[in-house]
Amino acid sequence: MTEAVLSTDLALPNKRSGKVRDLYDVELPGGEEALLIVATDRISAFDVVLSNGLPGKGVVLTQISRFWFDHFGDSVSHHLLSTDVKDVPGLTPEQQGALEGRIMLCRKTEVVPIECVARGYITGSGWKDYQESGAVCGIELPEGLRNSDKLAEPLFTPATKAESGHDENISFAEGAAVVGEDLMRWLGEMTLSLYARARDYAAERGIILADTKFEFGLVADADVPLLIDEIFTPDSSRFWPADDWEPGREQQSFDKQIVRNYLETVVSAGDWDKTPPGPELPQEVVEKSIARYLEAYERLTGTTLTL
Repeated sequence: MTEAVLSTDLALPNKRSGKVRDLYDVELPGGEEALLIVATDRISAFDVVLSNGLPGKGVVLTQISRFWFDHFGDSVSHHLLSTDVKDVPGLTPEQQGALEGRIMLCRKTEVVPIECVARGYITGSGWKDYQESGAVCGIELPEGLRNSDKLAEPLFTPATKAESGHDENISFAEGAAVVGEDLMRWLGEMTLSLYARARDYAAERGIILADTKFEFGLVADADVPLLIDEIFTPDSSRFWPADDWEPGREQQSFDKQIVRNYLETVVSAGDWDKTPPGPELPQEVVEKSIARYLEAYERLTGTTLTL
């Protein structure tokens, strides 16, 4: 396994970095403006980027997103143009080699400022909201639900897009006040449709898709918003092994749960207070975590990914 790619420094304009990705502006042949998204191997937990990453994580996430964009084919308008590094102007051969498998070249859009969340199970922030109010995003739920229970029908539970920290769950009406009722209704219908199709696909492969989130963007020449960002990855969705699902407790997710569990022991020992800088992960935790990501990829796609 190669060394983790924690940051990039490309001779492209307007670099900006999120917790785990680096973004650049790109001008394509013919003058079209595009967005280059580089999925690094950085990993964050409790809103803090950790000192070391998971080698190959960015590749796994990019390839999972590519699989899903291909899976939905022409039935969903999306921003992805290419995942081939040779299509990115201005890269040296060395840079192309380092970025192989971890880039998405995308159409530029005006991002809709609503995080679109579909929930088929009550867990995460939805479970916390339910415990406090009996509702999620203003939607009343039956009494007596347990953590990780399956909901009678999937819910569209929007959230605000936060620049930093956690997104905040909002009601449909609050979202409509931001983007308009017609667009909000379209977002809800598309979110639940995409979730249902991916949920059924994953179920055939022994995986529960508990919830997921999407982002959408607007472009002048499209009749409907484009699906943007990563989709149905372990960083944007909760995938659970179906044969291990047991309501009433936290589930073993195909994501960075191994990292979170380790960090909780560091916090309990008084060695970290969940503020920057993040601690370094032991090699055993790194290896187990990336193996979990790879297992998700292989079970979903039916193919093996070599890092």
